Amino acid sequence: STLMSCCCKLICNGCHYANVMRESDGKLQHSCPFCRHPRAKSQKEADLDMMKRLEANDPVSICHMGVRCYNKGDYKGAFGYLTKAAALGNIDAQ
Repeated sequence: STLMSCCCKLICNGCHYANVMRESDGKLQHSCPFCRHPRAKSQKEADLDMMKRLEANDPVSICHMGVRCYNKGDYKGAFGYLTKAAALGNIDAQ
């Protein structure tokens, strides 16, 4: 699945592919199928979108940041993010 950085919603790979094909066939701007925010053109732009979601206390983005920290070896930071995401109701953070 793909995590949309603008609204932190997950979309399955098949639906993501179908959306990309629809946009390509219709010569439409590539955008999020949920919120229609233009897709990030770079990783830096995607990170900025993710930070906006973090500031809004979005549990999915907080969980995702926890997983990123864990993968980088920052276990203390990962624990903090995942604990906060779980407290906000994200079941994947538990």
